[in-house]
Amino acid sequence: MQIQVKCSCGEEKCPEWAILELQGVVEAQPSFKDHLQNLQIGSLCRPTSQETYTFTVGYHELTGTKVPLKKPMLVLKKIKLDTEEEKDNISSSMVELDVIGVIRQRILFKTRPKALISKPQPTEKEKACAAVSSMSN
Repeated sequence: MQIQVKCSCGEEKCPEWAILELQGVVEAQPSFKDHLQNLQIGSLCRPTSQETYTFTVGYHELTGTKVPLKKPMLVLKKIKLDTEEEKDNISSSMVELDVIGVIRQRILFKTRPKALISKPQPTEKEKACAAVSSMSN
């Protein structure tokens, strides 16, 4: 089987992704077990211009730092290409991998989470937050 890798976004234009590395396990409640795809886990913020990040999951807040990876990784999307051979009328499928992103760094959360008594009120600096969702197929 031949697998081709292509990049449709052009060289040096692939979106930058990052890996969130947590110590421990993030478990979904039993009522969400069947609906994990695109489930919002928490919010990721960079409150200052430094390379420190906060990740809020429910009433727990983690603090982490950005660390470069030794070797970059690619984020790939699998595309099946169906072809039919004329001689035996047998259909076979080839696989092509499309590059949709490049991962060059990880955000490492290696300390224990801080418990929040009540939901924090976001300040003007903290409004540059992103919702973190699960990605499963």
